[in-house]
Amino acid sequence: MRLDSFLAQHFPTHSRVQLRRVIGETGIKVDGRQGKASQRLRLGQRVCLLPPEPPPRKGPVPENIPLEILYEDAALAAINKPAGMVVHPAKGHWAGTLTSALQFHFDQLSSAGGPARPGIVHRLDRDTSGVLVVAKTDRAHLALAAQIDKRTTEKEYLAIVAGNPDRDRDIVQQPIGIHPYQREKMAIRRDHSSSRSAETFYEVQERFDGFAAVRVVPHTGRTHQIRVHLHHAGCPVLCDRLYGGRAELTRGQLSGDASDTEIILRRQALHAARLALVHPETGPRLEFVAPLGADIAGVLTELRRFRSL
Repeated sequence: MRLDSFLAQHFPTHSRVQLRRVIGETGIKVDGRQGKASQRLRLGQRVCLLPPEPPPRKGPVPENIPLEILYEDAALAAINKPAGMVVHPAKGHWAGTLTSALQFHFDQLSSAGGPARPGIVHRLDRDTSGVLVVAKTDRAHLALAAQIDKRTTEKEYLAIVAGNPDRDRDIVQQPIGIHPYQREKMAIRRDHSSSRSAETFYEVQERFDGFAAVRVVPHTGRTHQIRVHLHHAGCPVLCDRLYGGRAELTRGQLSGDASDTEIILRRQALHAARLALVHPETGPRLEFVAPLGADIAGVLTELRRFRSL
C-alpha cells in the first residue's frame, strides 16, 4: 500500500490534501526516515505521524471579559458596551472584542452575520459606550436587522460637545461619504458615489461655559453619523480624536488651574443611552437604558462645578 493511502485509511478525519502537506513538511517518518507519498510500505515497518495543525478558528476566540448585561432572554440580550471595546475582530484588533466576550458568556448566538460576528446585529464605535443588542437566534437576528433597516427602532444618545449650539434643538440633514483624503474618516459629501443621505436630531439638555450636553437621535445609521453631523453643526463631540481636534481633557482645562493636569476624559464623550425595539419573536416593545460611564458622568460633574452658566 502507498504511504498516502495508508495514512488516509488510518486518519479518516484528515483530508488527503492535509496528509500530503504533512508528508511534504517532513511530518512523516517510516522507520525513522523521511517518508514520501508514493512510497510503498512493507509489513512490519513503523510509521510515525506528526498530526497537522488544526485549521484556524473562523470565529472569535472566547475570552472571559466581564459584560454588563442589561437584559437577556432566549432570543436576544442587551449589553452596556464599555468604551474602548471593539465590537468584532478587525485588523489590529483580534483580541479583547465584544464578540470574544459574547462567545464566553452565551451558549448560543446567531450566525446570520457570519462566523466573525456571532450575534452582532449592529455596531457602536470603539470609543462609544452604551446599549447594543445581540441576537441569539438567526430568526431574531433577521427580525432585528429588518427593524433597523426600516428605521422602526428608537436610538437615543447623550453627547458632551465642545462649544454651544446656537439653537436649542435642530435637525441636521446632510449626506455622508468617505473623506476625500483621510480614509479612516467620513465627511459631508454631496454628489459623490460613496455618499448616503443622513439625518440627525439633537436637543440641548444642559449648557455650560464653552460646552453643552445634548440628546441626539439619529434617524439614519451611517458610519460616524452623529460625530460628523455635530462637527458640521460647529459643536464636535468632546475628545473626538477624528473630528474634534482634542484627544483628552484635564480637570485644569475646565477649572482654569494649569497645575491640575489630571486627565478626566480620554475618549469621545458619546454614549448610546437608550434603545427601544419590538421583541423579534414574542412581539412586545422593549426599552433598554444604559447608565453613563464613570468618565462621562465625572466630566458632567466637573462642568457643573466649574463651567455652570
